[in-house]
Amino acid sequence: MAPELRHLRYLLAVAEHGNFTRAAEELHISQPTLSQQIRQLERAVGVPLLDRGGRTVRLTDAGAAYLPHARRALQDLAAAERAVHDVTDLSRGTLRLAITPTFTTYLVGPLTALLHERHPGIALHLRELPQDRIEPDLLADELDLGIAFHGPHLSGLSATDLFTESLSLVVGDLHPHADRSAPLPLDELATTRLALLSGDFATRVHIDAHFARHEVRPDVAVEATSINALTEIVRHTRLATVLPDALTRDHPGLRTVPLEPAPPPRTVTLLRRESGYRSAAARAFTELTHEWSREQLLPHEHQLKG
Repeated sequence: MAPELRHLRYLLAVAEHGNFTRAAEELHISQPTLSQQIRQLERAVGVPLLDRGGRTVRLTDAGAAYLPHARRALQDLAAAERAVHDVTDLSRGTLRLAITPTFTTYLVGPLTALLHERHPGIALHLRELPQDRIEPDLLADELDLGIAFHGPHLSGLSATDLFTESLSLVVGDLHPHADRSAPLPLDELATTRLALLSGDFATRVHIDAHFARHEVRPDVAVEATSINALTEIVRHTRLATVLPDALTRDHPGLRTVPLEPAPPPRTVTLLRRESGYRSAAARAFTELTHEWSREQLLPHEHQLKG
């Protein structure tokens, strides 16, 4: 008998869990049934695919060679199913989008509003992920699009630059620098108490690298894992933060103070899988993203990249 799609799904589940019992639970079938189906697959391909001799079930060399093709076949099938259900007039559809945390503060809201205003039948599945999670998930066909920062990207991804994002000191109305218009010398941050994102955020890494280049040791009073938490802290205290200029536009009570020298700007990029099926929803969202970038960012002197 020829292998069937269920056999491929069963093999991937066992390989992921390294255990027949957990794989069977995930698949909602009995363990004897799962074992039988895997043996059917092994008879069909003519070689053992799993090593059952140890405490953990492992792929044999043949199984390791077979697995990527099985995964790709399932991805292609899922893309084919989406293509069948995709409607080019955008009366319905689904978009799987991931963003890095920075963009929840000023980009996701306007883009979601624009998408639902133009195409209310499209269901948006939104995930907030670090960039090192977005790229593998795009390649695994778990996402349609990702919004992240320009840089070296994984092979197999297509990147389209959207605009540049500038970082400044962000303060609330209570802060002594609230009415300052002149740039603040970076070395003065040594006497400015800061609330910053924690070190596992790309934005914090970017800021720390800038401080280190200029031998500045900031006084960090608060570290947070949420940009919304930072903006609330800054609004209600005399602490300052360093965040994208753009987030202050829709946040009353927040002001930007340019730094001298300024942190290097970062290029915001739209990512997709090069070989992936591009649904009508993904194409429409891409167009809306470029439109929003032109209309909203150019008036604020952001440099459009593409």
